[in-house]
Amino acid sequence: MSPTLRSLSVRNYRLFAAGQLVSLMGTWMQLTAQDWLVLQLGGGGLALGGVLALQFLPVLLFGLYAGVLADRYDKRRVLLATQTSAGLVALTLAILTATGVVTLPLVYVLAGLLGVVQAFDTPTRQAFIVEMVGRDDLPNAVALNSVTFNSARIAGPALAGVLISVIGSAAVFGANAASYLAVLAALLAMHRDELRPARPVRRARGQLREGLRYVVSRRELLLPIVLVGFVGALGLNFSVTLALAARYEFGGSAATYGTLVATLALGSLIGAVLAARRARPTMRLLVGAAFAFGLLEATTGVMPTLGSFAVLLVPTGAAILTFTTAANASVQMAAGEQMRGRVMALYILVFLGTTPLGAPLIGWLSGSFGPRVGLIVGGLGSAVAAAVIAWLLRRASRPQISTQPPDASDSAAASRARHASRRSRAVAASGSASGVATRCTAPRAALARASGPSGAPAGCSATGTGSTPRSS
Repeated sequence: MSPTLRSLSVRNYRLFAAGQLVSLMGTWMQLTAQDWLVLQLGGGGLALGGVLALQFLPVLLFGLYAGVLADRYDKRRVLLATQTSAGLVALTLAILTATGVVTLPLVYVLAGLLGVVQAFDTPTRQAFIVEMVGRDDLPNAVALNSVTFNSARIAGPALAGVLISVIGSAAVFGANAASYLAVLAALLAMHRDELRPARPVRRARGQLREGLRYVVSRRELLLPIVLVGFVGALGLNFSVTLALAARYEFGGSAATYGTLVATLALGSLIGAVLAARRARPTMRLLVGAAFAFGLLEATTGVMPTLGSFAVLLVPTGAAILTFTTAANASVQMAAGEQMRGRVMALYILVFLGTTPLGAPLIGWLSGSFGPRVGLIVGGLGSAVAAAVIAWLLRRASRPQISTQPPDASDSAAASRARHASRRSRAVAASGSASGVATRCTAPRAALARASGPSGAPAGCSATGTGSTPRSS
């Protein structure tokens, strides 16, 4: 099989990927139909933002605890529960819409419930990948997941637009509910003896704090997560900047905005395919991709025409996916198997939670000074963050050379060690001359303290050779 698709040679992962493709198509269809339904119910921009916030808020509230549960319980069983719950939420929305009793508050409630389900589903799903494919194929599987996600991201909204006008929003919600059956069937059809499950962590107090301390104490985990936070807060605000650029910079319509989003998604898809060809991510690739993304985003902000603006979104999208797949895979590979759920929960919390924090700043800059300024500031901020992380990594990799002279105790210890070394060589030489071999078992640092009864240093024993008799 092609190296790009090598994870698909694993039967369990092949089932998982197929189920995910069907389910993600349904998810993107529902998100599009849900936004349209909010507008039909009389909502506006504030209502759309409220629905989006309710879907992300549970991740901020419960995401870290969800990581604890992912480490504590069988991940396949957790996914069966979360996917079933998500399907029931979609089915409820379909029934309410089809019967005409749906209201805006009910949409809010269902959006919040779906957010709670996703808060527990996402870290478990991420940590489950390595149990299907193993560590060697983990980077490839993460990249193929990105290919699946971006393929559904491109096709799902386009298909939903057609279906909404033909069969209505209720049928789209029903189709999404049915799409979860593909995931459930894939999970149930897996060969459990081919999985590589992590040993479950026993229930105990302080496991959440333990996970946070674990990340903070390991540079290979902390620095990628910090960089993801800065890039997410400053650079990944395209829902704000692209919409404003399409409307006010280029005088376009919703179709113009849709074209820009699709162009960025196309670049992301290309980046995911290229990432699938790499064997293993490195910190150099991770930091370099973040730096390149920042420069590309800032350069996009100064493009004079719509055509050049859209063209540059392709490499920008590719750089985004190169960075995010490298960050995801490197964090998963650096995490211990009994900590992976908590580590990925923190990673997802930072990845998803920092964007709403940075969006108001970028939105204010874009609204006050133009969307080009929002893109330039976000891009340069991401590039600077990548440069700082690169400097920290380079500094940490340098050998530490002391410029202080040794103190008296250090000099005395060194003198004793040299004296013990000379004495042991002298004893060994005399022992060889008399037919006695000296065998030392103690550390050299202890040789200066005492001598054994045979004249050998303490920790050494004299054994007879030649004609020397042995004691019976």
